[in-house]
Amino acid sequence: MWGGRFAGGPSAIMREINASIPFDKALWRQDILASQAHVAMLAAQKIVSAEDAETISIGLDRIASEYEADGVPEDWDLEDIHMTTESRLTELVGPAAGRLHTARSRNDQVATDFKMWVRDAMDAADAALERLQRALVTRAGEHADSVMPGFTHLQTAQPVTLGHHLMAYYEMTRRDRSRFADARARLNQSPLGSAALAGTGFPIDRDMTAEALGFDGPTQNSLDAVSDRDFAMDYLMAAAQCSLHLSRLAEEMVTWASQLFGFIRLPDALSTGSSIMPQKKNPDAAELVRGHAGRIVGATTALMVTMKGLPLAYSKDMQDDKPPVFEAAGLLDLSLAAMASMVEDTAFNTDRMRAAAERGYATATDLADWLVTEADIPFREAHHITGEAVRLAETQGKALDALELADLKAIDERIDERVYSALSVDASVAARASYGGTAPEQVRQRVAEARQSLGMEN
Repeated sequence: MWGGRFAGGPSAIMREINASIPFDKALWRQDILASQAHVAMLAAQKIVSAEDAETISIGLDRIASEYEADGVPEDWDLEDIHMTTESRLTELVGPAAGRLHTARSRNDQVATDFKMWVRDAMDAADAALERLQRALVTRAGEHADSVMPGFTHLQTAQPVTLGHHLMAYYEMTRRDRSRFADARARLNQSPLGSAALAGTGFPIDRDMTAEALGFDGPTQNSLDAVSDRDFAMDYLMAAAQCSLHLSRLAEEMVTWASQLFGFIRLPDALSTGSSIMPQKKNPDAAELVRGHAGRIVGATTALMVTMKGLPLAYSKDMQDDKPPVFEAAGLLDLSLAAMASMVEDTAFNTDRMRAAAERGYATATDLADWLVTEADIPFREAHHITGEAVRLAETQGKALDALELADLKAIDERIDERVYSALSVDASVAARASYGGTAPEQVRQRVAEARQSLGMEN
């Protein structure tokens, strides 16, 4: 490839540092598709003959079959997937193969291939997120009435329903899908035909290749087109945000599965044992999802730092754009699959959840609210009265609704027997009927809306 310009070949060090075939071979499907679209356009524009174009197209089909069956060979002297494919094409069809690279450069070629790969990764993430959403919505519908403690600072705060809690993660995944959709819309312009950096003098039809490859149209500036990796960073940032949401759910699964909580029993298929302690059932899948988030965030940072300060147009630094994206995509796909399976198959111990909600003075706010609405006490004073009631309950080792009325009246004489209607966990969650609240009727409404949005039968 370099014979016309260089008297000698690259050193062993240069050969090793320059070769990207060990990782960019992942682009082979996109590379074949883009080459097929390019040669079809060259023939339509009469830049190459119809005979040569057909010969090249048949050769590319054969190479695709070989790669599918046997994988992509790694010859580091050929550097990358583009030259590997072109070399094999030359072996198959002879000199006609040399016409394929007319009016394009590896710069626009790799930008196109990589965009197509990232677009596919976005579509895969969206599909996996939809599966997770369906699992969350299904389980939330099953547990719209199941009471559990809601937490702030990991301290019992107020009673909520398990359905409400699961639907919170549905909302997170809804935002995740919107980020991938936004990124995909920005991505969908074709760099093919931008050539090395300045465009080409050949009478190409960039709209034709863009349409053939599923793009909305061609990019509008050749310098930007070959040097842009915003689409990869958009994917990584959406993936990082998604992984943070998954890590929060994973952490709750780890906590809830512990004997101290006992809220859930994780599926055996997503747990492991101990090599020394036979009683152990470890939440390893959830822990690995939690850990993968750090690696995905690291991949995002790596590419951002690689792109920092690069002058226009293409620089070889950008060869390092693909490993962090490939790694993050693999980790995200695994994490999404693991969490969807976990939500689908986890057994919830709702009796234990309810007992925890009843044990933690979770209805203290309800007592304060009752004092405001029924006894016309300012909230700050009601807050103080309720605090005294909680202290008394702790001293007696009782739940709030188990306190004697006389003891409550000793704290404040304005309390009467009607207060008990507000102190149960069921009354507490039922009272939170504001839009988006935890009341079962609200949860069922949100579940119905989500099911409709997802095309699920109600």
